[in-house]
Amino acid sequence: MERPLFGARVATYVYFVLCGTLMGAWVVHIPAVEERVGVSHATLGGLLVLLGLGAFAGMQVAGPLTDRLGARVVVPATGVLCGAALVLPGLAHDPWTLAGALLVFGFCNGGLDVSMNAHAVHVEKAYGRPVMSGFHATFSVGGVLAALVAAGATAAGAEPVVTLAGVGAVSIVIALASARVLMPATPAAEETGAGETGGRETGGGEAVGEKTSPASARRATAGRVWLLAVLALMVMLCEGAANDWSALHLKDVLGASTSTAAFGYGTFAAAMTIGRLLADRLAARFGSMAILRYGAAMAGVGITLVAFGPWLWTAFAGWALFGLGLSGCVPQLFSAAGHADPAAAGANVSRVAGLGYVGMLAGPAVIGWLTHVVALNHAFVLLTLLCVTTAVGAGVLRTASTPSPRSELADTGH
Repeated sequence: MERPLFGARVATYVYFVLCGTLMGAWVVHIPAVEERVGVSHATLGGLLVLLGLGAFAGMQVAGPLTDRLGARVVVPATGVLCGAALVLPGLAHDPWTLAGALLVFGFCNGGLDVSMNAHAVHVEKAYGRPVMSGFHATFSVGGVLAALVAAGATAAGAEPVVTLAGVGAVSIVIALASARVLMPATPAAEETGAGETGGRETGGGEAVGEKTSPASARRATAGRVWLLAVLALMVMLCEGAANDWSALHLKDVLGASTSTAAFGYGTFAAAMTIGRLLADRLAARFGSMAILRYGAAMAGVGITLVAFGPWLWTAFAGWALFGLGLSGCVPQLFSAAGHADPAAAGANVSRVAGLGYVGMLAGPAVIGWLTHVVALNHAFVLLTLLCVTTAVGAGVLRTASTPSPRSELADTGH
């Protein structure tokens, strides 16, 4: 049992790196594609919304398909489609073709995102201990790989379309090669307490709930999943705001140079990655609810420090705390959604991820709108309020099903 399970875990890491690499390859080529197509920044911003809409649609399609067909079918299929679609933005020659390319690529990327997260839920359940945050950390590794590949290809004089095609082709091979060690089927529905009992919060010590009727249990599960989705929207709105406004905050509010300001986002991203590498061990010891509650509270302290701190060092400390606090929140929410009912893990993760993705896209725009009314740093107070609300709402994880300890697997070195 241990060797196939370890193989499935490694394959999940591979797909998370793959997804991050594919998205990162597109992101680092945005300036070149914008120049090739000849669109303004404003037009490009509108076109990027289509990428988000496509991703949202792909999530809603791939989630139920993963439940029906199994991750071994859907994960590699979406990986292949995403790899093939990566070249499309590089081939675009006008705004219309770029719009279609981004819609298709977003759809495929969203499908891969949800299906691999659904598979990660099943791997985590089989291990009987938290492993989800580690998967999310490797997504960031993919972005770094994409940046390195793009830098090397550009230095060698390669055209963007060639680089995108090459990355896509290698990704297709990796997606197909990794498919055989994925878990073959969705865990049986009877492995979860959903439908018969309430869940148990790992490490939290809460008692298992009493038996309920199947209909009321389904309604309760659906309600919890939507609450998780709302929390994901708030957390990922905070992430999206940090992605787009951290560097501008240091430059425009605190007067940092362009090179120094770039370290604002770098500090946030590095703290996110470090936090996700540590979050699984902390969740195993203190419980998922504690990671969400205290992580959101830490993020709230960090962004408040950013909003009102008058010095560069307070800004860097604030962005670091913000990233560290947020780092474990999304993995806990995705994990709880999947474990609420493993037989419908894909559909539940797609709801949480989909609404969260809306927040990620809305974050930069919401902060931008607020800057018409207040200063940029004071607009970040909204993020403080969202973090506080998330911390207060973390109790929803108390009733979400999480992996039951399995000592024979948890004691392995894998």
